[in-house]
Amino acid sequence: MEDMSGPYVIRGSVSLPEAELMWRFSRSSGPGGQHVNTSDSQVELRFDLARTEALPPVWKDRALERLASRLVGGVLTVRASEHRSQWRNRETAAVRLASLLAEATAPPPKPRRATKVPRGINERRLRQKKQRAETKRGRSSRDWS
Repeated sequence: MEDMSGPYVIRGSVSLPEAELMWRFSRSSGPGGQHVNTSDSQVELRFDLARTEALPPVWKDRALERLASRLVGGVLTVRASEHRSQWRNRETAAVRLASLLAEATAPPPKPRRATKVPRGINERRLRQKKQRAETKRGRSSRDWS
C-alpha cells in the first residue's frame, strides 16, 4: 500500500499524531460491484480526544465542549466509504477528522461592538421616507375629477 500523504495539519504547527489514530476497516455498501463483497473499503477513524496530548489544553477543552454530542467516551469517530479504494477512504477520513478538529478548536469570534448610526445616514433615510410619503399622498388626491 502507498504511503499516507503525511501529517494532517489541524492549524499552525499542530497536526494529527499518527500514533493516536485508530483505524478500522469493514465492508462498504455502495459502488464497487462484485469487488465490494470481498474488500474492506469502508474506513472508520477513531481519535481519543479526551486523552490526547497533541492538542494545546485550551484547544482540547474547546473541542471537547463543541464536539460533546459527537463523542462517545471521549472518542471522536469519523467514517468514510465514498470511494471504492480503501486508501482513498483513509485519506478522506483523515482529512475530515482534521477539518472537524480545526473547526472545533478555532477561537470564538470577536464580540461585535455596537456602533451609532451616523447622523448623515439617518437624516438621508428620513428625507427619503418623507419624499416617498409625499409621492404616495400625491397619488390619492382626487382634484382631477
